[in-house]
Amino acid sequence: MAKAAVLHYSCSECGYSTGRWLGRCPGCASFGTLAEEASPAANAQAEAKPLLRLAEVEVNEAERIPTGVPELDRVLGGGLVPASLVLVGGEPGVGKSTLLLMALAAISRERRALLVTGEESTAQVKLRAARLGGAEQVEILAETNLEAVCATLERERPDVCVIDSVQTLYSADVGSAPGSVGQVREAAARLLRVGKEAGVALFLVGHVTKDGSVAGPRVLEHLVDCVLQFEGDRYHAHRILRAAKNRFGSTNELGVFEMTGTGLQGVPDPSAIFGRSEGEVGAAVACALEGTRPLLLEIQALVSPTDLAMPRRVATGVDPKRLAMIVAVLSRHAGLALGQADVFVNVAGGVRIDEPGADLAIALAIASAARGAPVRAGTASFGEIGLTGRLRPATQAERRAQECAKLGLVAVLVPGGTEARAKVELVEADTLGQAVSAALKRAKKEAA
Repeated sequence: MAKAAVLHYSCSECGYSTGRWLGRCPGCASFGTLAEEASPAANAQAEAKPLLRLAEVEVNEAERIPTGVPELDRVLGGGLVPASLVLVGGEPGVGKSTLLLMALAAISRERRALLVTGEESTAQVKLRAARLGGAEQVEILAETNLEAVCATLERERPDVCVIDSVQTLYSADVGSAPGSVGQVREAAARLLRVGKEAGVALFLVGHVTKDGSVAGPRVLEHLVDCVLQFEGDRYHAHRILRAAKNRFGSTNELGVFEMTGTGLQGVPDPSAIFGRSEGEVGAAVACALEGTRPLLLEIQALVSPTDLAMPRRVATGVDPKRLAMIVAVLSRHAGLALGQADVFVNVAGGVRIDEPGADLAIALAIASAARGAPVRAGTASFGEIGLTGRLRPATQAERRAQECAKLGLVAVLVPGGTEARAKVELVEADTLGQAVSAALKRAKKEAA
């Protein structure tokens, strides 16, 4: 006879489990993250399994499924792996459902594609599909019961299925409300098992929290094979898709989309959009590298006197800690008096930069705003800044320089010792002070 379900409490941040409720999680020290859930008691005995050597394991590499959306294929690593589980997170209204419906429409031309909707009715999905076009062959199921969804997948066995969203599914075996820690964990674990056994590639749409991370227990991200973050402002046209985790490809790839009246359109050359600079004061062009794609981005900075005891360091699209470090190095090694000034930095287009190779462009934009002199026209830059003020080379310099040359830039400011064969002038600098002087002095000479 099976044992009754055991009540316990799990942390939504780290997955820590305890038999009693606590205000503070002992695992991650977060407050108010322990939620009650029920789980069946573990069996006292388990059958031993035979062991295999890696040499005895047979591997049959399955052909990836093209989604019909080139930018999505790029981020996935070349297409969708059969029987994989992909979690897609993003702000409400950013376009998650639209992107995945477009992918299902393209996939349904040659394979079976199923959409399980728990947030919208079939009529609402029909209206969106009519606007996008080409989704007539997509099969749809409006259901939130987890058992019914899993039974349908086992019976129909479609090639690709989208669950929109995983927070709406509920299981009668878990005594908590839909969207709770226990329900989301149970839904993800059961869908993972069904997808692997039935050979169904699954997309799970997930909500996000206030800080932009995927809502639900942290174990949800550990269960899935790939985590995609869909970023962007609903009031702007461009969207960014990046992989936070990918077992079948790079986590540095980035896809760029533009929201139009007929859906999301891929942007094959985002540098031409985000890398435009008019030679204004406080603007510099960075050549960042996202996966295998070099990307030109305009960095904007504003430096203004402050009456506050603690000057503000505000960053949009840049790590605030990295910005504080760059401001400190500029003050110490480039002779800029920024101690009594507010510094604001923004990456144009809503793109976020996490790569150290963009340090030099951020520093040049701040220096340009502080001194009131524009950076040399037609100049881009890349390089990492050290705490000593020295510049460190960035990876794949030749590919970055070729991207600058392709867009018609005339010069690239790089750390000393950088070697790159491209039809563009390389201006080398060993220290941050030399780089600031080279970029701003040339601009003053050209203006004169």
